[in-house]
Parts: sequence; structure tokens; C-alpha cells
Amino acid sequence: MQRLSAMDASFLYMETPTYHMHVCGVLLLDPSTMQGGYSFERIREFVAERLHLVPILRQRVVEVPLSIDYPVWVDDPDFDLDLHLRRLQVRPPGTRHELAELVGDIASRPLDRSLPLWEINVVEGLEDGCVAFVSKMHHATVDGETGTDFMGSLLDLDPAAPGPAPPEEPWTPERVPSDLGLLRDATVSRLRDPLRAVRAIGRTGRSLVGIGRGLSGIGTETRLRPALPFSGPRTKLNAPVTPGRAVAFGQAQLDDLKLVKKTFGTTVNDVVLAASAITLRRWLATYDTVPDRPLVVSVPVSVHGQRASTGINQVSNMFVRLPVDLEDPIAVLARIREETKDAKAVHNAMGVDLIQDMAQIAPPGVYNLAMRLVLDSALTRSLPPVQNAVISNVPGPPIPLYLAGAQVRGMYPFGPLIEGSGINITVLSNMGNMDFGVIACGDTVPDIWAIADGFGLAVRELTDRAHADATAS
Repeated sequence: MQRLSAMDASFLYMETPTYHMHVCGVLLLDPSTMQGGYSFERIREFVAERLHLVPILRQRVVEVPLSIDYPVWVDDPDFDLDLHLRRLQVRPPGTRHELAELVGDIASRPLDRSLPLWEINVVEGLEDGCVAFVSKMHHATVDGETGTDFMGSLLDLDPAAPGPAPPEEPWTPERVPSDLGLLRDATVSRLRDPLRAVRAIGRTGRSLVGIGRGLSGIGTETRLRPALPFSGPRTKLNAPVTPGRAVAFGQAQLDDLKLVKKTFGTTVNDVVLAASAITLRRWLATYDTVPDRPLVVSVPVSVHGQRASTGINQVSNMFVRLPVDLEDPIAVLARIREETKDAKAVHNAMGVDLIQDMAQIAPPGVYNLAMRLVLDSALTRSLPPVQNAVISNVPGPPIPLYLAGAQVRGMYPFGPLIEGSGINITVLSNMGNMDFGVIACGDTVPDIWAIADGFGLAVRELTDRAHADATAS
């Protein structure tokens, strides 16, 4: 039995019938490299022999009575792989659009809390002969970095790699604790560390002082002017979220982003944000709703290895303005370069523990209630959006990888949506490519492919400008 951290638990508390707190990923597999050819049974065998490498796959969440402490992970005594691994067929003709439609349907359904919080769908029938390996995991079980680690447990460096060593002993689930046992353990946990909230308040206070100094310019060379939550415009993207999800995906060349980075003195993440701003501006323009001021986007930042506390989710956050009010792509990139400098400075002043500490200040029951009030649709409609979108850039593998002998041709990630995040764009580097996934509320963004295709076109346009700049010089 292991207790969730405050941040991991927050993703459970945030979930509602419209805000699904799971993350999805699509691996496009080329079965031509599989020894003996493709079969679903081989995929199933492959997953089964790796379950012991990721213990959380056979654990489910149990709430503590009276919510006196955070929920715990316990072994599921009734674990059945066939409840989590499914075989699906994409409808003809099996293009990426039909695959995206199926993935959107998968992403639209919440996970069953009575089971371990994951599922894998093996999708056959794609027109190019590939097979899609579609994973769905609750955010309480995974973040960007641990998601990469999870895939590392499933993927090999060689198509003929032997399977992992079997566990020393067959898996025997631990006994599920009774309500009395959960209460007793939670009480002991609180008594052992009665000052956890006090320490969190202290660290939060110091972080807020650091942020205040940066915003006011006290003790710093320059006054920071970062983007702040609730400061973005309300746009067509920020309508109330309904349960249905629409997804689209694509691929750009990592060398193109690196060329733009080098030519204009930015970072790869700046280029990702600029391409996002360009495609979102053009999408908003089709509805004649381009705001006269920048969007504010949330950019998750991994803090694994930078903090003492434990937990699956170790992530911080920075807010960045996306200048959709500018038309020239290079002007957009230059503005974002300046915006991210201030955002990074504020993030450094904030400290890596602030979000986790804020989650620990309130008792779990109060925090649970507070999260639901914050996400209440009537309340959120009366306030400016916390942020207009979420944009993530996750490092991925630079070398070929294989699943059950099938080479991975694409890795497309899809994060969750919450209030204010009308769209989520996640980019993952993969073997010289930048694979990107776009997910949104289907009622708000029915033409999501315009944004996904537009992202690839924006990268191409920035690359062409970089080539032109290099030729001119």
C-alpha cells in the first residue's frame, strides 16, 4: 500500500464527467519487422510478460474514509489483463483521420475507478499496414517524464530483443485494507508528520515573496513582466468543456526546429510555442475572432530530480503569452523569446515545490471540495480563463525503438483538458522527428485537423524563413 502525493491526488479530485484527467498516447507500429509476423496474441503476451516491471499497472486507488488523508494505491486482487487490453478495428479506409476519430472516442470515456487506472487499445485495419497501440492512463499514475519511463518498460532497442527476466516469485496481491485499517494508517501518517502543512505554508510564503520581488523589481536588475493566470482573453477556444474529445496529430522534422532555433537565437521550445501561436491565430481568424491581445498558455515543466518530495507527478508550471495579435511569424518568434525569458525567471523564483506545497496546505477533504468548486461551470463562466491553452514539449527517444518486434514509426501524445484549457498541444521528439498531438473539446473545435495541419505548416514556414535568412547573410 502506498499513499498518493498531494499532487497525484489532485488529478483525482479534479476529474468530473467533463474533465477527464487521463493522458493518451498513440504508438504507430510497423509490424513488418516482427519475427513471425503480426498477431494480437503476440502483443498481449508481450504486455503480460512486462506487467511486473510497472507495479502500478496492477494497483487501484482506494479512498480513505472521511478523507483524513490522501488515497492509497493497493494491489487489485481481481486484476484481469483482458479488462485493460482490447483489440479494435478502425473503420475503412483506415487513414489517420479515421484513427484520430477512434482515438477521440477512446479519450472521451473516463477510466473505471474500481480498476487499475489504465487501458491499452490495439487498433488494426490502418491503410498503410501499421498497427496503432493506443494507451490511456490516469494522470495520477503518470506525468510526462514517468510516461516516457513507462514506455521504456514496454519498448526494446532491437526487434529481436529477448523478453525481460521473469519475477523471482509469482505475483501475489497484498490484502486490500479494511476501512478501519485505512483510517488507522491515515491517522498514523498524519501523526508522524503533523507539521507537513506548516512547512508547506512556509515554503509557499517564501516562493510568493520571491515572485513578488521579481514582479516589483526589488533586488533584481530588471522588473519582470510575465504572463499571469486569468489575464488572457476569453476566446472561442474557451467555451465550457463537454465530455467529447477530438484529436489530430502530425509530424515535423526536428532538424527544422533546430535550424530555426539556431538562426534566430531561440530555443526549440520557443519554436514550438511560435508554431502554436501561428496556427491558433489562423484558426481563430477563420471565425473572425482573433483577439487584440495575446493568449496566455500554461507550459508544464518537469522538476524530476529537483525536489525532495516523492510522488509520480513532479511537475511545475510557467505561463507564457502567445502573441496571436501579431501576423509576421518571425515577429511572433521574437516576442515569444522575450516572453519565455521572463516566464523562466519567475518560475525559478517560484521554486520547484510551490504547486505541490499549495496542494498540501488544505486537508484532503477540503482540497477535494475546493477543486470541484474551482471547476464548477457556473463559476468558471463568470471569470476569465485561467489559461487559454496548454502546450507541452516532452523529450523522447533519439533512436529506433520496437514493441514486440514492431518498429515504432510515430509517438503521438494527448494531454487532458481542464477549465480554461480549450486545447492541449503536446510535442514529443522521436527519432529525429517532432511528433505532436492536438486534443480539444469536440464541440468547441470540430475542425481540429485545421490546427494540427496548421502546426506543421507553421514549422515549415519558420524553416523557410530561416533558410532565407541564412542565404541572405
